[in-house]
Amino acid sequence: MWQDHQEPGDRGGRDAGYTLTEMLVVIAIIGLIAAVLTPSLMGQLGRARVKSAQLQLESVAAAVEMFHSDVGRYPTQGEGLKVLISEPADVEGWTGPYVKSAGALKDPWAGEILYRAADDDVFEVVSLGSDRKQGGKGTKRDLVAPK
Repeated sequence: MWQDHQEPGDRGGRDAGYTLTEMLVVIAIIGLIAAVLTPSLMGQLGRARVKSAQLQLESVAAAVEMFHSDVGRYPTQGEGLKVLISEPADVEGWTGPYVKSAGALKDPWAGEILYRAADDDVFEVVSLGSDRKQGGKGTKRDLVAPK
């Protein structure tokens, strides 16, 4: 038999679905949430890359220390970090490679990790940060290891 009554909340027939106004309100709310959260998430991503870069520099610095332990000296400025991947000529005691690949010598922003040899006992490995320029502040600052 045909029933004339509707269940509560059932619009039935042509009135079923959402109105354009309801859809626009939902889209506006989603847009507001995205506008509020996006800067916070992007800042978090930048800080995570800085932490990752610092850990990577410390790992490369440890590889330089292993090279020093095996060879008896730190790499020269001319040799740079390439000696961590391939054996240099006329070096005894090299037991590398000390890093897995050339990719390990790039920071999270795909910039080269720099090597600075001040003298026979002091070295630094450096990332120029996200801006790839010397100096900078915040997530754009230069990172150095060992500290």
